[in-house]
Amino acid sequence: MNSAVLPWLEQVRWDHQGLVPAIAQEHATGDVLMMAWMNREALLETARLGRVVYFSRSRQRLWRKGEESGHVQQVHEIRLDCDHDVVLLKVTQLGHQPGIACHTGRHACFFQKLDGAPDAAQWLAVDPVLKDPESIYK
Repeated sequence: MNSAVLPWLEQVRWDHQGLVPAIAQEHATGDVLMMAWMNREALLETARLGRVVYFSRSRQRLWRKGEESGHVQQVHEIRLDCDHDVVLLKVTQLGHQPGIACHTGRHACFFQKLDGAPDAAQWLAVDPVLKDPESIYK
């Protein structure tokens, strides 16, 4: 079926590049794992396969999460926010245990925490590297 005629896809408010931000949240814990982009084809393929497919802006192509790293995201739910311009993916992060979603080898991409008073604050890495990224991406 042509994705252009699927009403649920047309309800998404795509940006001027035909993309929508997609947030991956761990189904079991509620941890926010990462944010990436999806185009219509990526969202449709994600819904059909039950595995997350993003759109890589740097490569200008579909990016099947885990295609290089083996860190696949299995989909439990796909949600759309109230403004129809952000997708939330409730996933189980497969592969290395505990799951690695970030290309830095960490569980989640949001591993840096702002620490200190605003005029002297700094970003601190507060979550450990679970696997050396050099061994993940060859």
